[in-house]
Amino acid sequence: MSSVTLGLLLGFLVILVLCSAFFSAAETSMMAINRYRLRHLVTKKHVGATRVSQLLERPDRLIGVILLGNNFVNILASSIATAIAIHLMGEEWGIPLSAALLTVFILIFGEVTPKTIAALHPEQVAFPSSLIVKPLLTVLYPLVWFLNSISQILLKMLNISSEKTEHHRLSPEELRTVVHEAEGLIPQRHQQMLLGILDLDKATVEDIMIPRNEIIGVDLNDSLDTIAEQLVNCQHTRLPVYRESIDHVVGIVHLRKLLRLFNQGEFTKETLEQTAKEVYFVPEGTPLNTQLLNFQQQKRRIGLVVNEYGDILGLVTLEDILEEIVGEFTTNPDTLSPSIHTLDENTILVEGSISIRELNRIMSWHLPTEGPKTLNGLILDYLEAIPETGTSLRLEGYPIEIVQVANNTIKTVRIHTDRENLPS
Repeated sequence: MSSVTLGLLLGFLVILVLCSAFFSAAETSMMAINRYRLRHLVTKKHVGATRVSQLLERPDRLIGVILLGNNFVNILASSIATAIAIHLMGEEWGIPLSAALLTVFILIFGEVTPKTIAALHPEQVAFPSSLIVKPLLTVLYPLVWFLNSISQILLKMLNISSEKTEHHRLSPEELRTVVHEAEGLIPQRHQQMLLGILDLDKATVEDIMIPRNEIIGVDLNDSLDTIAEQLVNCQHTRLPVYRESIDHVVGIVHLRKLLRLFNQGEFTKETLEQTAKEVYFVPEGTPLNTQLLNFQQQKRRIGLVVNEYGDILGLVTLEDILEEIVGEFTTNPDTLSPSIHTLDENTILVEGSISIRELNRIMSWHLPTEGPKTLNGLILDYLEAIPETGTSLRLEGYPIEIVQVANNTIKTVRIHTDRENLPS
C-alpha cells in the first residue's frame, strides 16, 4: 500500500467518522426537539420546522434511514481502519488495536459529542440536518421500506403493537407541570390563573357553594317594610325569593329590576314574585369546569345546588367559580370574606363554617381539601370528637384555638398565621 493510498484511506476514514457524527446528531436532535414549539413554528411557516415535522410524521422511516446511514458508515469505517492497521502493524496486533482505537474514536467524535450537542441545541441541529435527511430518505425509501417491513413482521411475532399512539399528548397533570416549570416565561399572576383553570376539574360545586344555612334570601312571609329594608341594605345583586324556607323557593330576583318598581311605587309582594326569574338548579357533584360551561350555556350567574332527592344543599354563583381562577378581587382579608376577621398582625378569627378552599385561597394556605369541605369538618375529622371551648390543636402547622362551640358545631376559632416564629 503506497503512502498516497494510505493518505486517501485516512482522509476517507475521517469523512466517515464525520458522517457518523452527522447521523447521530440528526437522530438525537429530531427526537429531542420540542414538539409543541415545532408545531408553533410550522404555523409560522418556518421552512426547517416544516421539513422536520414532515419527517417526524413517520418516525419509523426517519429512524430507519438514519440508522441505515449510520451503520453503513460505521461498518465501512471499521473495514478501512482494519485495512490500515493490518498494513501498518500486521494481523496479530493490527486487528485488535484498530477495533479498540476506532471504538474509542467513534464513541467520542461520532456518538457522545455530537449527540450531546444535538440534545442541548436540537433546533439548531435538526433544521439544517433535515436538508440532507429528507432527500436521503427519498433516495433510500425502497430499502428503508424493506427493512421496516421485516421489523414489523418481527414485532408481530413478538405480539407487540406497532400502531401509532399519541405519545406527545399531555395529560392534565403533565400540563400542570409544564405551567409550573414555565416560571419566568409566564408572569406569576397568569401562571396562577392557568393553574386555576386546570384545577377546576378537581373541585365540585359543593367545594365552593354557600351552605343553605348561610343563604341570604327574601322571605315573602315577611312584611313588605322588612323586605324593602333588606333589599336596600343587601350587598348582593341577586337573591333567592322563597316562602318560609329556602325549600320553598319561588325564584331569583335581580335588585336592578326592582328599581323600576320602587320608582313607580309598584313594589309589592306580588310584583316582587312576578319579577323573580325561574330558579336554576345544579346537581351536586358537578365539576366546576362543567358548571362554568353550564352557566355560560344557560345564560345564568347563580344556581341552587340540590342532591339526588331534590333537597337544597347550598348556592353557587359564577363569581365563585371565577374566583377559583383569578383569585379574590380584593386583598384585605376582612373584605375578602365575612367569615374571617383580623385580630392582629399574626392572628385571625375564623368562622368554622368557612369552606377550606375559600380559606386556602384567601390566606394562600394549603389545608387538605380531599375530605371535609369546611374548617369545622376538618377540625372534627382531626380530633375525632367534638371539642370544648378553649381546646387547642396544631393543624398543618397552624396553632388553632377553639373559641366557640354551639349545637355540636365549632362556630369560631382563633388561628395564628405566622408559623415561622412559633415554638415547635
